[in-house]
Amino acid sequence: MSAGEKAKAKTEQAKGKAKEAAGSALGDDRMTAEGQADKSTGDAREAREKARHVFKH
Repeated sequence: MSAGEKAKAKTEQAKGKAKEAAGSALGDDRMTAEGQADKSTGDAREAREKARHVFKH
């Protein structure tokens, strides 16, 4: 996993987690859903990079 892609994945995961928590605290279902989507995007990016690394070695 390249450092740049790893950082991007972790940033998306953190952003999503924060947005999800803020949405829950404010009772904003849309913000909560957006946070979950951002977090899932980061998870998918991380999984893709890990799979790429496995097949590379």
